[in-house]
Amino acid sequence: MEVVHNKNSQTENSTTKPQKSMSPWAMARRKFMKNKLAMISLSYLIVLGILSFLAPYITTADISRVNIGDMSLAPSAEHWFGTDTSGRDVFTRLLYGGRVSLLVGISCTAIILFIGTLIGSVAGYFGGAVDSMLMRFTDFILNFPFLVFVIVLNAILFGIVSGVWVLIVVLSILGWGGVARLVRSKILSEKENEYILASISIGCKPGKIILKHLLPNVLTTVIVQATILFATMIVAESGLSYLGFGVPQEVPSWGNMLAASQQPEVLQNMPWIWVPPALVLILTILSINFIGEGIKEALNPKSYR
Repeated sequence: MEVVHNKNSQTENSTTKPQKSMSPWAMARRKFMKNKLAMISLSYLIVLGILSFLAPYITTADISRVNIGDMSLAPSAEHWFGTDTSGRDVFTRLLYGGRVSLLVGISCTAIILFIGTLIGSVAGYFGGAVDSMLMRFTDFILNFPFLVFVIVLNAILFGIVSGVWVLIVVLSILGWGGVARLVRSKILSEKENEYILASISIGCKPGKIILKHLLPNVLTTVIVQATILFATMIVAESGLSYLGFGVPQEVPSWGNMLAASQQPEVLQNMPWIWVPPALVLILTILSINFIGEGIKEALNPKSYR
């Protein structure tokens, strides 16, 4: 009887043993992975990115060569998505265009987040004259008419910076203001907490306090903002390229491919030329937005309850 009693007590102890608590990031990752729409969108972006950046190994068609004999051909076994008015394969240009559009979106987002986070964190932490000077400069950038200055700077830098990087530099220079103000507001509220005041009192350097204590606590806001920026930069590139002020015409991008729809004949009678880039662009923007909403919901502390 004593042996049975001991066994029962052991089983009770094993069942009542407390489980190891999950970290907030693990809980956020788990909640994000349960969001089916966000996971489908993430899978779509991963597949799109792989296909775009492996384009030279997937297709061997020339993206710039004009083929007079293959102009405006409908989709067929040889040309899956048909050809454009210059005889270039639409499927090939769609893949290479994805490389350019995604490169612009990723590069601009990374540069904007770096500049905006740096200026916002310095202004929010130091305050006073430093905050006033940096925020006046930020207001100066935000007050620029975005489209006009992108076109002007693009024309000025065209001979200095080559190709796609002209647009990346211009969009990055004019796009960091909103991030800076957002990070500054978060830093201002965060630096009043006791652990920050304790770090200052024991003599921690400002750089260490910003990097080790403040930025990790505003990281969730920056991550959500990154998804918004990513979609915005892709749309900006496509819109500017459609108008003729973005990526050079000889470089394929989704915006340059959509520019062919400006011709009434193409718009009405040749949908295979402009529908694929338009559809891919819409799906990409929707996927990024769904991922952003999934991240926002997963990082919300109230959703853990």
